[in-house]
Amino acid sequence: MGRRKHDMAQRLKEARKNKVIAKLRFHRISARKTRLVADLVRGKDVTKALAILKFTPNKSAEYIEKLLISAVNNWEQKNPDRDIEDARLYIKEIRVDEAGMLKRIQPAPQGRAHRIRKRMSHITIELGERETEAQNA
Repeated sequence: MGRRKHDMAQRLKEARKNKVIAKLRFHRISARKTRLVADLVRGKDVTKALAILKFTPNKSAEYIEKLLISAVNNWEQKNPDRDIEDARLYIKEIRVDEAGMLKRIQPAPQGRAHRIRKRMSHITIELGERETEAQNA
C-alpha cells in the first residue's frame, strides 16, 4: 500500500472512532413512509426522541426506536468511562435511503399481469453531543 493511501486510511479510521452510527438495512417499509417518522425526531435530544417514537402509531417508529437504542448502546461501548446523563446526546443525522425492491406479479384481467413493487429502505442514525454552557465559557 502506498504512503498516501495509508495516510488516508489512518485519517478515515480516526474520524470513524469519534462517530456513533447505527444502521438498519433492508427495512421492509418504503422509504417514503419511513421518512415521515424520521422527520419527527431529526435534531431532537435522545430522551425526547424516544418518547416521541414510543407514542407514534407507525410501524416504522418501532424500528427507528430500536435503532436509536442501538446507537445509544454503541455510544456507551465507545465511551465506557463517561456517564450518559452528562453527555447530552442528540440525533445529529438521520437518513432514510431507498433499498432494493421485491418485484411480484399480480394477475390482471384478460391474461395480463400487473407488477407489484414491494419497496425497502436503509435507515442510518448518527448521534452527536451538544456542547454545554460550561464548556463554552
